[in-house]
This record gives sequence, structure tokens and C-alpha cells, in this order.
Amino acid sequence: MKKMRDHILKGNMSKWDLDTPALLLDMDVFEANLAKLSEYCRKNNTAFRPHVKTHKCPIISKKQISSGALGICAAKTSEAEVMADSGIKNILITSPVITPYKIKRLMDIRKNTSGLMVVVDTVKNVTDLSEAAKRNNLKLDVLVDINVGDDRTGVTPGKPAVDLTKNILKSDGLRFRGIQAYAGYLQQIHGFHERRKRNIECMEKAAESKHLIEKEGIHVEIFTGGSTGTYNINHNVPGFTDVQPGSYIFMDVEYLAIGGKDSPENLFEDFIPSLTVLSTAISQPVKGTITVDAGVKSFATDGPNPVLKGISGISYEFMGDEHGRLTFENPSREIKIGDKVEFLVSHCDPTVNLYDNYYCIRNETVEDIWEVSGRGMSQ
Repeated sequence: MKKMRDHILKGNMSKWDLDTPALLLDMDVFEANLAKLSEYCRKNNTAFRPHVKTHKCPIISKKQISSGALGICAAKTSEAEVMADSGIKNILITSPVITPYKIKRLMDIRKNTSGLMVVVDTVKNVTDLSEAAKRNNLKLDVLVDINVGDDRTGVTPGKPAVDLTKNILKSDGLRFRGIQAYAGYLQQIHGFHERRKRNIECMEKAAESKHLIEKEGIHVEIFTGGSTGTYNINHNVPGFTDVQPGSYIFMDVEYLAIGGKDSPENLFEDFIPSLTVLSTAISQPVKGTITVDAGVKSFATDGPNPVLKGISGISYEFMGDEHGRLTFENPSREIKIGDKVEFLVSHCDPTVNLYDNYYCIRNETVEDIWEVSGRGMSQ
């Protein structure tokens, strides 16, 4: 990695000279996205705690913290380990940590990371975490994860959430910090006003749980949740403290289609795409199409197809592990064998997980290379 990095950077290489497929990050756009979210949250008295599952890169996490983030979110223990090893201290793991092996690793992180927090949604998990913390002479901070309709994780709002909180308070190894509520099924509703209406309705279930917990004389310091699609919505929920955006730094075809507050219903212009995949046209077996060297191993396949950047009238379809096909409909420019093209990715998080590093581009020149340190972390 170091040899490759030194070789590329020494030569002041153009992005068009990179071998393909390659994951590119437009630094000017990336930095503008960082600044926009930070400024919005500052003006609206809301904190933000970005999700590292999007980028899996400690360098990016540190830039987010420098831009004003109070810490980061990690989806799983392995991501938290990578971030903690890089020196990041304020980490929230947003899914329950259940198995004995992962709980042991969690405690190892906590020994060197005082700002580590994790969510819980069952009494059994509360007991297991508390006992592990006591064995290690630690105090582990926890949030109650509340199910507000996603039906993926979380305790039922209302009395069950209050009862779980009381159980935490009786557990010597744990310290209650607050609540988490995430409604993933609502984050990409098309049309801002419908997205706002439905998100506030569902998050009010968590707000009511917070109120019931506080009626018991229990301080709820943190009320966190939301995502890029609701970064400018969740602060309207009573008591909400911080949002958990991920995709805002990169953007993708899925998010671009949801519509923003001040933009058309089919265009989310709040943040601009900074992440692309560079690919080369390698074959033209039939007239009207051309084959590129980016297929299933280069793009996430759980959303819409990738879209060419800066070229219209050409559609992309997957043609196997290593190949994609461009079909010319009414192309705005010609593409020939050997030409390189950029694609906006369909879903940024799982696309990033396919690559070892980002090529950081400024003025079409490779400025730096950042490792995707958390790539492939499945546990």
C-alpha cells in the first residue's frame, strides 16, 4: 500500500491515468458536504454522530469530528475496533452486542476507550453486559434502543422501554445514558414533506418513551437516531439531541432520488455526489453497446443501477462479476474502447466495502490515497 501510494503521489497522477475499476473521492465536494451538515446542525442546535458503516475509514471519521461531530456511530464491534485503534474515543455501537465472543471484544475496546457506548433492547443482554463489565472492573455506557416501526431491533416503546431502563439502573456494570430510535424504513421516502410527516409521527413514539422515563426521575442525556434523509427533520422532535447521518459525505443514486426540502421531488440536492467509480470501456461486441470493466464486484447491487457521471443518453446494466454493459440510447458524447468513464454509485455503503482504498481527487489530480481500513469487517 505504501509503495503504491508513494509511486502515485510522487508522479502528480491524473485520475484518468489510474487503473480501473477505482473508487474516487472528489475532495472539494466531500469537504463541502462536511461543512454543510456541520453548519446546518450548528444553526439548529442539534449535534451529529456520523455512521462509519458508510466509509469504514478512520481518516474520514477524524475529518467528521474536526468538522464538529461529537463522535461516531459504528454498526458492529469490528468497525468500532478499527476506529478505536485509530485513536477515536467517542463511539456508539448502534446494534446490540450479544454473543460472548463479541462481548469480550467489546470489553477490550472499553478498556482503552472511555467514550464507548452500546445499545441494548433485552433484559438478558443487559445482564450479560453488566456481568462482563464487572468482571473487567469497568462501567459500560448504554442506550435503550427503541423500536419505532423498523422491526429490526429495539424494545417496544412506552412501558417496556421504561422497564428496561430501570433494569439498567439496577445493573452495577452499566450506566444509562439515553435512548436510540432509528426508522430505516422511512429514511428514503420520496418527497420531503411526506418524509417529514411520517418520520416525526414515528419518532414521537420514542419522544413519549423519553418523557415516561423522565417521569420516573431518570435523566435521559441522549436521544439519537435518524440519518442523511432526515438530517433536517429529526431536530423538530421534542428532546432529540443528535442525528446519525452516513451517506451525506458521498451520496448515491438512491438518495439523489428522494427529493429535498427546497428541490424537486425527484432530486435531493442538499448534498452533492463526491464518490464515483472510474471504469474503462474494454470491448464492443455489438453495435449500440460497449462493455466496461466494472460489474458486480465493483458496485453494490441492492439498489438502482449505477449512473454515468456527466454523460446522458446511456444506460448501464450488470453483465457479470467483472463486466457491465452500456447501452447507447441518445448519448451526449461518444464512448470508444479504451475510454474511461465515471459512475455515480447506486448505494454507497456496500460499494465502498468492495474496495481497498479511496483515490482522493482534487482538480482531476490524485491528492492522496486513503485506506478503507474497515473493509470486509463482518463481525
